[in-house]
Amino acid sequence: MATRKTIKLVLTGIIGVAVAGAIAYGAHQGNNPAAAGQNGANGAGNDGLIPIRTISQTACSSTPWVVTDQLGFFKEEGLKVVYTGDTQPNQIIPSILNGNNDVSNAHPNTLAVAIAGGAKIKGVVKAGIDPLPDQDPKLRHMNWYVNPNVTSGIKSFADLNKLDGKIKFSIITNNQCSDFLANNIADHNGVARNKLEWVTMPDVQAVQALKQGLVTVSGVHPPFYKLMEDAGMVKIADSLDAGFGQAGGVGYYYFTTDYIEKNPETVRKFARAILKGQKWANDHPEEARKMTEDWIKVPVSATHYYAGDAAITPEMVKPWIEDLENAGVIAKGKVKVDDLLDLTVLQ
Repeated sequence: MATRKTIKLVLTGIIGVAVAGAIAYGAHQGNNPAAAGQNGANGAGNDGLIPIRTISQTACSSTPWVVTDQLGFFKEEGLKVVYTGDTQPNQIIPSILNGNNDVSNAHPNTLAVAIAGGAKIKGVVKAGIDPLPDQDPKLRHMNWYVNPNVTSGIKSFADLNKLDGKIKFSIITNNQCSDFLANNIADHNGVARNKLEWVTMPDVQAVQALKQGLVTVSGVHPPFYKLMEDAGMVKIADSLDAGFGQAGGVGYYYFTTDYIEKNPETVRKFARAILKGQKWANDHPEEARKMTEDWIKVPVSATHYYAGDAAITPEMVKPWIEDLENAGVIAKGKVKVDDLLDLTVLQ
């Protein structure tokens, strides 16, 4: 399979090195991350709040962080977020493993590949999920677009079969939602997976790349739907078309197992706070949209849809693991649902 080689290179060249602890974390400093290191996970600073370090959260999944932070839900739990700076997607897990950050969020396949490589991390609470079919489509986890000025005959995902050779798809990084969902949408539409060629770039660049014809299909997340629509791009699919329901957008906030064992109450405080922020974002979509727009500084038509319950929901993880197994990325049975999730944190 064409994608398998790329994925295995990512697994070998990035995750393996991450587990060995040899990847340098080059984030710019911000919000006094040094204080977090001095105080430790359970040590409150001069303001009496326990610092939790994370990347700057300026991508599509920033909404819960922005809402929970700015509305004071972290503070209510005795926590403060320390944003350590921007970092590349494939270096986020390494930054958690080497202790430069405490927590981030990822999809199950990202976690599974890292855990298969030896990473000691676990998800503790759900982040995003796909909305139900009868909810507003602009909340769906991803949309895929084509440029009608370049591929005028493409009106649906199945129409991609009209194109000869490889089809370039934008992707943030391998082994996350973009390839998992697009591959399964391809399966449902009779498009061979080996026709899909991944071109790595952030969503905001994917908009411009599609306009310029540098890629044939761009898959982006809700904050960037408006940019696509304003540019006149044509939607050919969304995450619901992958056939997984709410599991098609599921992600988890994760810590190292060592952090969870040493700081269980801090993890519980974090989980309670972020769930409160996610519920608020779902209940106040326009306010959450504006807060996200101001934070990431691009036009935002909608935010992701988020889990509002504490159930860890293991069955949502299974399709992501099975897809990796079927693609030969990880050996069958190498990683189990229990390896990805800590089911005890919120009990």
